[in-house]
Amino acid sequence: MKQCRICNSNTQQIISFGKMPIANGFVKKPSSKEFVFTLKIAFCPKCYMVQLGETVPPEKMFHDHYQFFSSTSKGMEKHFKKLANHIIKLIDNKKKPFVVEIGSNDGIMIKHIANAGIRHLGIEPSVNVAEVSKKFGVNVSSVFFNKKTALDINKKYGKADIICGSNVICHIENINSVFEGVAELLSDDGYFFFEEPYIYDIVKSNSFDQIYDEHVYYYSGLSVSNLAKKHGLELVDMKHQDVHGGSMRYYLKKITKNKVSTSVKKYIDHEEKLKLHELEGYLSFKKKIDTVCSDLIRLLKKLKSQGHTIAGYAATSKSTTLLNYAGIGPALIEYTSDTTPSKIGLFAPGSGIPVKSYQYFLDDKPRYVVLFAYNHKKEIFAKEVEYRKKGGKFIIYFPKVTIE
Repeated sequence: MKQCRICNSNTQQIISFGKMPIANGFVKKPSSKEFVFTLKIAFCPKCYMVQLGETVPPEKMFHDHYQFFSSTSKGMEKHFKKLANHIIKLIDNKKKPFVVEIGSNDGIMIKHIANAGIRHLGIEPSVNVAEVSKKFGVNVSSVFFNKKTALDINKKYGKADIICGSNVICHIENINSVFEGVAELLSDDGYFFFEEPYIYDIVKSNSFDQIYDEHVYYYSGLSVSNLAKKHGLELVDMKHQDVHGGSMRYYLKKITKNKVSTSVKKYIDHEEKLKLHELEGYLSFKKKIDTVCSDLIRLLKKLKSQGHTIAGYAATSKSTTLLNYAGIGPALIEYTSDTTPSKIGLFAPGSGIPVKSYQYFLDDKPRYVVLFAYNHKKEIFAKEVEYRKKGGKFIIYFPKVTIE
C-alpha cells in the first residue's frame, strides 16, 4: 500500500501493467538492459487522485535528447494558437501582463505570446527542446518549476497574470511544490490553468495507453478541486478539449469571492455518476483493457496468417504501454513509420519494433497499419485519403478494436 503523494493517505491499487520501459525511451538497438519499472496506478480514497504507484526519476525522461516535439502535429499547432489567442484576450485589460508557461516544449504555444510582444517566460527542462523554442524568439529557462523557481521568477519579473501548462502538470511528481510555486507567483486576480488527459475519458473510452511513466497523475475535477484547496486555490472553471483522446482544462484562481462556472458542477456530477470518487468506479477498467489487448493480438495474428504486412503509424510514447502489456513485437508489427527525424532508425522501447521514415511507409504501402496516434485520427485520415482510397486500412483499438 503506497501513500498518496497529495495527502499521504493510503492508496488502493487499480491495475498493474507489470515491468515497463520508459515510454519515450527509443533505443539504437533492442536490448535486455533497457531501464524498466513497475507500471501501476492507484486511487486515493481521501482526495480522489489517481496516480502512478512507482515513478521514474525525471532526469531519465526529460533530458537533452528528449524525443517529443509538439510542433510535428498540425492539429496541435492549431490548438495551441487558439490557446494563445485565448490567453491574449484574458490579459487584454492588463498594462504590462506577464505570462509563464510550465513545460513550454518547442515553443508551440508561447511563441504566439512572444510574437504579440507580451512579457513571458517558458519553463522547459529538456535543453534540446528549449533550444528550438529560442529560434521563435521565446524567452525560456531550462529548469524544473517549483517553489524555489517561482521565487526566483517573482524576484526577476514580478507576479504572473497567467500561469499555464499543457500536458505537463501531470508529469511532475512533487505536484505540491508546483502548486506552492503557483500560489507564490500568481497575481491576486491571475489565472492558473492547465490541461491534461481526463481520467473520466480514459476510463469511459478505455484509452489506457495514456498511462505511462511521464504521466504521474490522472486528474479529475474532484481531485483538482481538493489539490487546489490545499494551496489556497479554487477550481473556478473546467473546459473539455478534444486533444489527446479527451483532455480537460482546469482553471484555478486564488481563493477569494470567485464566481465558479456551472461547468465545474456539471463535470464533477458526471465523475461521481461514473463513481470516480470510489475504487468501485475503476474495477471494470482492467477487464476492458485485457479485452482490447486480446482482441488486437487475435486480429494481428489473423492478418499475418493471411500474408499481410502490418505496420504502425506514429511512434508515440503512449503505444509503449499497449505494445509491452499486450506483448506485441516485430513478429506482428514489422515497423512503425514516423516523421520525427530523431526517432527514425531507432527501435520502440521494450517491444523492439523498428522506426522507419514516413517515406518508407509511402513506398511500402502496407495493407494494414495500427494507428498509434489515434488522438490525431481526424488529421491523419485527412492526410491519408490516397492511402485509404487505394485499399489501405487503419486498425483502431479504442474504445474497441476495429478496422477503418
